[in-house]
Amino acid sequence: MRCPDGHPLMAATLDLLMAPLAKLRPRVVGAAYGAVLEVGVGTGANFAHYGPVDSIVGIDPDRHMLARARSRSDALERPVELHQAGAEAMPFDTGRFDTAVATWVFCTIPDAAAAAQELHRVLKPGGRVFFVEHVAGRHAAVAALQRALNPLWQRLAGGCQLIRDPVRILREAGFDVDPPHRHGSEWTPLPMRSGEARKPS
Repeated sequence: MRCPDGHPLMAATLDLLMAPLAKLRPRVVGAAYGAVLEVGVGTGANFAHYGPVDSIVGIDPDRHMLARARSRSDALERPVELHQAGAEAMPFDTGRFDTAVATWVFCTIPDAAAAAQELHRVLKPGGRVFFVEHVAGRHAAVAALQRALNPLWQRLAGGCQLIRDPVRILREAGFDVDPPHRHGSEWTPLPMRSGEARKPS
């Protein structure tokens, strides 16, 4: 569940907690082009990895995260437009963006299906979502462990869920998704996938 006042402790510690996964950011973020939407911008850890895109717009519902993202964006040589908003109802016109970036966000969005549908709406025909996410386990033992840990994990990790399938969610929203890349061991509670989802032209 989304906390109305945000998660100040998580905002203060998120960069440290996510540091082991930092090597996956450049590959995903660097693929973005044109007018870019970043969903769940968090502390702005992705900003340094963007290439020569036309514009960057970021959204996040958590004001504590956005405060840190604004500090990072102020240090950049290009403007970043930031909005406090949830991904389920984005304050943007239909077909505004060429690409979107989502790094470890589908796990925490309360209504991930609605967010994927909104992504589909705000992207231009042929637009792409570049993502890296942790996913529900493929192996029965891992899936069982994730289900057992999920209630406690949600409370400790700001609503993050271990049992989501973002690839399925994107496909059901109307995106074409190639088989994603696997990262790390499949025998941990956090198996990783990265890839891209394309809105049909």
